Amino acid sequence: MARTWLSIRVELVHGRGEDIWPRPGRVFAAARSHSFLQLAQAIDTAFARWDLSHLHMFTLADGTPISMLNHWDGVELEGTVDSRTTKLSHLKPGDQFAYVFDFGDDWAHLCTVGAERIDPLDQLGILPDRPLPFWGWGAMPDQYGRRWADDDGSSTVPKRPKNTLSDLPPILPWWGPRR
Repeated sequence: MARTWLSIRVELVHGRGEDIWPRPGRVFAAARSHSFLQLAQAIDTAFARWDLSHLHMFTLADGTPISMLNHWDGVELEGTVDSRTTKLSHLKPGDQFAYVFDFGDDWAHLCTVGAERIDPLDQLGILPDRPLPFWGWGAMPDQYGRRWADDDGSSTVPKRPKNTLSDLPPILPWWGPRR
């Protein structure tokens, strides 16, 4: 396949009232025929978001907002372009734009289109039907700041046991109580 796909680097800049450093990121392979909504869904999956009921918006460098129009309680924001139908073909090499997920916690990302087009078969080994990450780095913060299953996002960290693997079933040799 020819080098016709975009490479889009996405870095997490801010979320839950905090600037994030170092910035975790992912690099996506995306066809120019994919929609901005498909890119939003790929970003949310790659950045470990599990509550997907929140709004999203892309903002292009010229200020153009791209979002799902019907998710604004029937109110159309002036100049907003529909992310379901707007294709990534609007992007050019080197373009930078922002993506924000969840307008309460403002998970903000810097997106940069790579200078060169890519071949998805070279990068992914497949020809996917949606944007997919092919490279990444950094730990993803939990969407709600939780650090363990029963954490409410602000709980005190429980005391670390002497042997942190002692509560596991002895499926692997180093798990379970020491004999």
